[in-house]
Amino acid sequence: MPARLDRITLYPIKSLDGVEVPEARVLANGALENDRRYALLDRHGNFLNGKANARVHRLRARFGAGFEEVELAVDGESPPQRFHLEADRESLEGWLAAYFDQPVRLGENREEGFGDDQENPGATLMSSATYEAVAGWFPRLGVEELRRRFRTNLDLGEVPAFWEDHLVAPRGQNIRFRIGEVVFEGANPCQRCVVLSRDSRTGETGADFARQFIRNRQATLPLWAPRSRFDHFHRMAVNTCRPSASPGPTTLRPGDPVEILGLVPAD
Repeated sequence: MPARLDRITLYPIKSLDGVEVPEARVLANGALENDRRYALLDRHGNFLNGKANARVHRLRARFGAGFEEVELAVDGESPPQRFHLEADRESLEGWLAAYFDQPVRLGENREEGFGDDQENPGATLMSSATYEAVAGWFPRLGVEELRRRFRTNLDLGEVPAFWEDHLVAPRGQNIRFRIGEVVFEGANPCQRCVVLSRDSRTGETGADFARQFIRNRQATLPLWAPRSRFDHFHRMAVNTCRPSASPGPTTLRPGDPVEILGLVPAD
């Protein structure tokens, strides 16, 4: 069934709020330019993210044009503070340190970003219909809340729920596919963490969320999905990479068609 790119979302600072954009440039490793370009780091250089610290969820972030400035606030508590991500780096880190009560450094990786899957650091994707199906499992949450929890980059439209599992191959192989003129490879179903169970604005963990999610995911896993890639069922969305020396245009836009090209050996 043909698919199309429905929506593009970037997360300029890893773990903070996303921004829907009209187009995105694809980097050499398959990540999107300005996605997870920055990350909060603790004194040991480890990510200060939602998985490590639930207080991250209460931070609200709004980004200026070009992602050069960020406006930060604690949800429901403080007026926003605006910072230039380069010129105001020291004062920004001081504001964050005061909030987290520990030293915080803003790391930057302009060329590759700070993706979660270092082996397959490309854009993450899921179908819009999958979001709607999962919202049916958790009627109180809604699609937008789930988008904030899953934090995927690319939403695919015009296909049924879980269609993206077509882009997951048996172990040792990848599914090569094209969005518009940009070639990607689907690598593995994304392993979810505790963040999926948490309210995206408060950090509170939903009672029995993970158990219910796993039960429903197992029950609805499509027949075409390679079971060998599901060592557990707390997996949803697809991690990707980009073939080495991939030629051609590097820009994605909503409306771009999606075409599966076939199986290839995984690097």
